[in-house]
Amino acid sequence: MATFARPENALKRAEELINVEQKQEALEALHSFITSRRYRAWTRTHEKIMFKYVELCVDMRRGRHAKDGLIQYRGICQHVNISSLEEVIKHFMQLATEKAENARNQGQASEEALDIDDLEADKRPEDLMLSYVSGEKGKDRSDRELVTPWFKFLWETYRTVLDILRNNSRLEALYAMTAHRAFQFCKQYKRTTEFRRLCEIIRNHLANLNKYRDQRDRPDLTAPESLQLYLDTRFEQLKVATELELWQEAFRSIEDIHGLMTMVKKTPKPSLMVVYYSKLSEIFWMSNNHLYHAYAWLKLFSLQKSFNKNLTQKDLQLIASSVVLAALSVPPYDRSYGASHLELENEKERSFRVANLIAFDVESKPENREVLSRSSLLLDLVAKGVMNCVTQEVKDLFHILEHEFLPLDLALQVQSLLTKISKLGGKLASASSVPEVQLSQYVPSLEKLAALRLLQRVSQVYQTMSIDNLSKIIPFFDFPIVEKISVDAVKNNFLTMKLDYRQGAIFFGNKSLESEGLRDHLSVFAESLSKSRAMIYHPVKRISKLGQISDLMEVVEKEHKRLLARKSIIEKRKEEQERHLLEMEREEEAKRLKLQKITEEAEQKRLASEFQQMKNQRILREIEERELEEAQALLQEAEKRSKKKGKKPVLEGEKITKQTLIDMAASEQHREKLEMEKKLKKLSKTMDYLERAKREEAAPLIDAAFQQRLAEEEALHKIEQQREIDVSRRRHAGDLEEKRRLGKMLEHKVFIFNL
Repeated sequence: MATFARPENALKRAEELINVEQKQEALEALHSFITSRRYRAWTRTHEKIMFKYVELCVDMRRGRHAKDGLIQYRGICQHVNISSLEEVIKHFMQLATEKAENARNQGQASEEALDIDDLEADKRPEDLMLSYVSGEKGKDRSDRELVTPWFKFLWETYRTVLDILRNNSRLEALYAMTAHRAFQFCKQYKRTTEFRRLCEIIRNHLANLNKYRDQRDRPDLTAPESLQLYLDTRFEQLKVATELELWQEAFRSIEDIHGLMTMVKKTPKPSLMVVYYSKLSEIFWMSNNHLYHAYAWLKLFSLQKSFNKNLTQKDLQLIASSVVLAALSVPPYDRSYGASHLELENEKERSFRVANLIAFDVESKPENREVLSRSSLLLDLVAKGVMNCVTQEVKDLFHILEHEFLPLDLALQVQSLLTKISKLGGKLASASSVPEVQLSQYVPSLEKLAALRLLQRVSQVYQTMSIDNLSKIIPFFDFPIVEKISVDAVKNNFLTMKLDYRQGAIFFGNKSLESEGLRDHLSVFAESLSKSRAMIYHPVKRISKLGQISDLMEVVEKEHKRLLARKSIIEKRKEEQERHLLEMEREEEAKRLKLQKITEEAEQKRLASEFQQMKNQRILREIEERELEEAQALLQEAEKRSKKKGKKPVLEGEKITKQTLIDMAASEQHREKLEMEKKLKKLSKTMDYLERAKREEAAPLIDAAFQQRLAEEEALHKIEQQREIDVSRRRHAGDLEEKRRLGKMLEHKVFIFNL
């Protein structure tokens, strides 16, 4: 392990090793300096050393060295200059990103080059063998070998930075930025495995934050800035999950957002809630949960109508139509028929859990739980004014499917309306956070609902119907699909019917007096007969105690209203008392946090002052020890030289002080300098005489060599001149011969030009 007197020496040594292409030794030298306990006081040189250290780690793809060094540097500058750690980490990520992009551009590889399942998995022996014997092109293989290691290192960089910055209140913004960049990396290169792992990492960080509440420098989620950063990270996670079509991970992101807001007892901004419900509706649609999908659309409609001031009437109408069609797409029967008690309990708990996500109630109580159902959803559509905003086609469709009794013409009327509705939709200009609305996606579910309603109406009118007639009045599907729909409805106790292929007929259920369909018809028939009788035979007015009864009814009504008012007053008082207790608890918590903060600040100041004092004492002690060691070394060298010359030591070591040692060492150095100057002067005179003698001896030899060189060059010149003359004569003779040959054609040339 190398030791350095100053941090500048370590940096200089590393640069020297880099210049001679010894990067491994330079990295080890800087690593030993960073991990040493001797250099724990932060200076500006430490930051330069870390810049050089991360550059070497990136060039050599040493992720573990980088993580170890950054952890050590975090301990050095945590309480002194935390912005230095931020700059080093930004530089580290920038270098890793640039290297990965350069490798991808150099190899001219696309995202398909990253076709490995897991960037953290090592190569197996069988994969290496297959890569050599497979028919893969050499260029593709070289691209993969060039690009994949750098992207593995980039992914390792994101993980390292997130692990270092986790649960640090001073670097929350950098943590959020790193998480966003990691999400974009997974999105750009379709890295689903890494995205799942990244979500789990961030989820564990938040869990540890809640688990260890007494941790120092812990982020305070009640602060608006911290909460907004955590929320933005979760919403970015939700968006990327839906774009990568990881619906399970997207649902877990929804639960993360709800859990985070439940933890701090606050509700996000309406703009974020719009994104929340839009993604939630998309998740439920992909999972075929039409009921929850419709509830999410209803919440989205309420938010847009209440908070979006730029919402146009056309966009509002389109959103309202989507809400109504989504509600109609919900199957009209409950699938829990015939389920066991355990299954019913599990489904009930699951329904309550999803209801909390949809209602976004941060203070959910068991008594306030709302049961989600199709009937309550349709009532909410009317109560919240959704039906007043929809298009006329959607309104007619809702009326036909839910209210009108058209056993034979229902399918034909619905088909014409669905044809018009399927052409509606598009991108909402005034609601950018809402996904593109396409009403055509609800057409298959509405056709199924229309078939169910038609079967229900027909079963109430007919006891028997041929298969051919039923196929004619349901133009949406072929009869095998209608049969499948009927089987599902019979299974869930929505219809009672039998199918006989031998007779080619359908037999509808038991029409006894106990059947629900006949019971409804009899009650309607009885009400109609009662009205008809009242119209024919007017009732005779009798003097009775009806007046007293009416007075009694008024008293009962007033008493009922009084009790209701008293109940509301009691509820308000309870709520006010609970609110007051909650405010008192919050005030006490704020006082406790303030006192804790003051105590921590005082402790930090005391530790900083003690650290500075110890640092100054250590520096002074090191300076004195270094000076004494240098003086003793100089004295020992002087004693050795004096012993070689036969001289005795000047003084004994025990009687020598520090200043005496320094003076003796200086005088000895001055004496040696004078002796060395005399030796050099004598040596220079000797060299001068020697050089003069050498030149006197070499002068005649140089003249003889020069004369010989002149004679040789003169002979060579004559030979070259004669050779040039011979070449010129041969060229001239050849030219004359060519002239005589071409002169024979002169007569022909003149003849041709005279034609």
